[in-house]
Amino acid sequence: MEIQLKTVKSKGDLRKFIHLPAAIHVGHKNWIPPIYADEWKFFNPKKNPLFDNADTVLFLALKNNKPVGRIMGIINHKYNDAKNEPDGRFCFLETFDDKEVAELLISATENWARDKGMDRMVGPLGFSDKDPQGLLIEGFDEPMVIATHCNYPYMVSFVEAAGYSKKVDLVVYKLLVPEVIPVFYQNIYERSIKNNNHIRVVKLIHRRQIKPYIRPVLSLVNSTFTDIYAFAPLSEKEMDEFAKRYLMILDPRFIKIIENHKKEVIAFILGIPDIGDGIIKSRGYILPFGFYHILRSQRKTDRLSLLLGGIREDYRNAGLDTILGVEMLAEARKAGLVYIDSHLELETNLKMRAELEKMGGVVYKKYRIYQKSL
Repeated sequence: MEIQLKTVKSKGDLRKFIHLPAAIHVGHKNWIPPIYADEWKFFNPKKNPLFDNADTVLFLALKNNKPVGRIMGIINHKYNDAKNEPDGRFCFLETFDDKEVAELLISATENWARDKGMDRMVGPLGFSDKDPQGLLIEGFDEPMVIATHCNYPYMVSFVEAAGYSKKVDLVVYKLLVPEVIPVFYQNIYERSIKNNNHIRVVKLIHRRQIKPYIRPVLSLVNSTFTDIYAFAPLSEKEMDEFAKRYLMILDPRFIKIIENHKKEVIAFILGIPDIGDGIIKSRGYILPFGFYHILRSQRKTDRLSLLLGGIREDYRNAGLDTILGVEMLAEARKAGLVYIDSHLELETNLKMRAELEKMGGVVYKKYRIYQKSL
């Protein structure tokens, strides 16, 4: 059966692009649908400021006029110019178990990037490291969390058959929430508090207290993530959009912030009680009852998902990571949570990995970003 490849330009084609994964993942117990209201904003250049510094293309593969595969190509000029890396990116690759469809989509994206002067293709990788990145290569039976890919094993073989090899791996840790903070960890915590008597841990109680900290926290991300692969600094406009995307599901109890005597944000960690079950029950729709399902799932879950964290460079190696860790573990235990998902950590981020392992974390999922010379 002949495969038709088309560039997504119309609203109707974009609708097919956005909703295709739901058809591919029917019966896939670990797949979490996107929140479709967010998807329409994300793929709209007029509403997503990340398009301002990028070239993009969306391809849709069809058989008998029915969508059977999709892919997005991105050239992030802001990142490429800063790093002097003429890379094209592919992301949001989805197909049924059909190697021919995957080859056609990947090849079309490579040709598009090559025509624009790119030397290499990397992916799956979106506009930045804050978008879902990498293909799942280990942990297929483990539950997924938001902002991560969920793919079948066949997708890994399709990408590797297209000539792609490892660029970098990302690991995800599972941490059991202890009944009591281990003595050695509590001792480090108390010593760190004593040695840093000019700092304070900010206690957030109400969601309205979050907003004043959005830009200071994300500005800290800008200054501390510079060496993280694929990280692109956020503009103030992008900070506000990022905040809007997640504000409704943030729980102030799981935002731990440390300020110095000048009330400058010098460290933070952010987590959310898992909302996967709520999104599944809502099928990705906020209205009419989706938001209720999402909030209810946060109250019933036994898992906390970490999203972001950072420490200002001049305050590193001062025990602030332990202070944040103990504060978060204590809050998780108080809320009755059983374990924590670390989210994705670069395999090369040895300091963060050591901290997670010191807390008893073990790797239970692994993702891979691939590369191929053009």
